[in-house]
Amino acid sequence: MTGCSPPRSLNKRERVTFTMSTIDHTATDKRDVYARVTAQIINAIEQGVGTWRMPWHTSGRYAFSPINATSKKPYRGINTVCLWTAAQAKGYERGEWATYQQWQDKGAQVRKGEKATLVVFWKFANDSRESQEDGADLGRSRLLFTRGYNVFNAAQVDGYTPSVDADVPMPERIAHADTFFAAIGANIRHGGNQAFYSPASDHIQMPPFQAFAENVGYYSTLAHEHTHWTAPTARCDRQLGKRFGDNAYAAEELIAELGAGFTCAHLGLSTEPREDHAQYLASWLRVLKADSKAIFTAASKAQQATDWMIARAGESTRVAEVAA
Repeated sequence: MTGCSPPRSLNKRERVTFTMSTIDHTATDKRDVYARVTAQIINAIEQGVGTWRMPWHTSGRYAFSPINATSKKPYRGINTVCLWTAAQAKGYERGEWATYQQWQDKGAQVRKGEKATLVVFWKFANDSRESQEDGADLGRSRLLFTRGYNVFNAAQVDGYTPSVDADVPMPERIAHADTFFAAIGANIRHGGNQAFYSPASDHIQMPPFQAFAENVGYYSTLAHEHTHWTAPTARCDRQLGKRFGDNAYAAEELIAELGAGFTCAHLGLSTEPREDHAQYLASWLRVLKADSKAIFTAASKAQQATDWMIARAGESTRVAEVAA
């Protein structure tokens, strides 16, 4: 494995916001999608400071991987974070989302007064495809169209009967997680009371399994450290110094947090807050408030890392793009 997964194509969808930009210069209308999404994430982080629960700390039976109700394909990257944030704030227990028109096409009706959640897609010059990847790693000279779409959760509509999801027993999910991480092949050592990735020795250090109060705490921590493990050149080549400067370390921690969320969603496991990450909250907020595109870059890098690990483990990445 030498690289991270590229963006793929999307179908047509209902557009509600439009911006045009290059990587460096963006001309937007009054509803700047970057600012709107970033403000939403900042608010969610600030709301969770007291409990260390962030928008990417998922729980509940259905909200692990948000999907489009029409195509059944997953949302990715920043869109996953946006939809997790909305689900957590409003108590949605279903992971299906769709535009107003898509719900109508399914014979359902969005209830009056319901508020939509914004998701974002990008379109590149001379390319008919749209992507959920922001193009930050695709070169600086390509013209970029940024489009926002309003979607609604299944809990916001009448006339829709969701399918009955198979409930995979927790022991099977744990067994799958063990198989998944073993297949990735990282050097994992157990002992002590700290979890970390050591670039010098290229190994992941984990406390003993018994040190965690809940099984999911062990696996969400393991996913976090595995995301760090993908950073070297031979894996995802994640170079953050130029993009984030002095905040590169905090940005890498944010990427690892998002990567853990995406990876655990793939495994059907909740993610647990870690009190030792409270030290990064101020740095994350400082970075996000200063740069409205920072969360987009972090989510993109985290999605790349997750895709790389899923492919490394020999599993399906399910990266076929979703229609809004």
